[in-house]
Amino acid sequence: MAFLNQLEMGLGTWAWGKGIVWGFGRGYDEKDLRETFQASLRAGIRLVDTAEVYGDGDSETYLGRFLKEAPGDKTYVATKFAPLPYRCRTSDLLKALKASLARLGLPSVDLYQMHWPSPPRSIKAWMEPLAQAVKEGLAKEVGVSNFSRGQMLRAQEALAAHQVPLSSNQMQYSLVRRKQEFNGLLDECRKTGVRFIAYSPLGMGMLSGKYPPQHPPSGPRRLFYWGQLGRIQSLVEKLRELGSAHGGKTVNQVALNWVRCKGALPIPGAKNAAQAVENAGALGWRLEPAEVAQLDEASRLFRG
Repeated sequence: MAFLNQLEMGLGTWAWGKGIVWGFGRGYDEKDLRETFQASLRAGIRLVDTAEVYGDGDSETYLGRFLKEAPGDKTYVATKFAPLPYRCRTSDLLKALKASLARLGLPSVDLYQMHWPSPPRSIKAWMEPLAQAVKEGLAKEVGVSNFSRGQMLRAQEALAAHQVPLSSNQMQYSLVRRKQEFNGLLDECRKTGVRFIAYSPLGMGMLSGKYPPQHPPSGPRRLFYWGQLGRIQSLVEKLRELGSAHGGKTVNQVALNWVRCKGALPIPGAKNAAQAVENAGALGWRLEPAEVAQLDEASRLFRG
């Protein structure tokens, strides 16, 4: 995971393209995404994480266009294979990777990840084509996403049999989703050298302070944090307090800094240039250990 060790933050593109969660086309469009990408590069963000299922391929297509427009800027691209029920053959993984590369306009990706475990096919069976992707030069490194500690260890063992390391495990992790801290996964990643990538590190926007209990976000996002917005408000106030202590950092910047202090690589999403610039403001400074402990205490109810 040589390149992952160089990075402190990435850009998540779950909201890029059509879909029911984020409302693409209502309030933001391709022009906004292009400006988001460009602003991220200017801010020093070099990792862009996408997936074939984001926007039903639109996310990869948009990213491919933007990469062509910035040929001189080094960008690390990560994408994912979706083991959907009708894709029961392990050969489907390499076929999907080649389709992703076509949309991205790239000969290879820096990181190719399996988006989630997919029984009844074993993890060992799926790791074989993932390792083959590295050997064929279609992916420089490989990782997994949404794999528990035990599943990750099985994936690591299976890849090692092909002399390919497991570089990363991408999981939802934030001040309002701390499960991976308490089930041993984060510690296991540190111990085994697997980079822990945190998606939705801002709690899908719930930590922004924009959504009081009486005004939850529209669409399915309100269901993900049903009944929790009231409890989140006191945590947001603590984020504001610490942001003020660090020269006027925003609540989002403090929340992202906390994720970094935990040893994770956050990949916050952004739908416009302003959000990208704000996210990058979480870099270049560090919460004090006592402040991390204060946030740990303020978020103690969010262990799930």
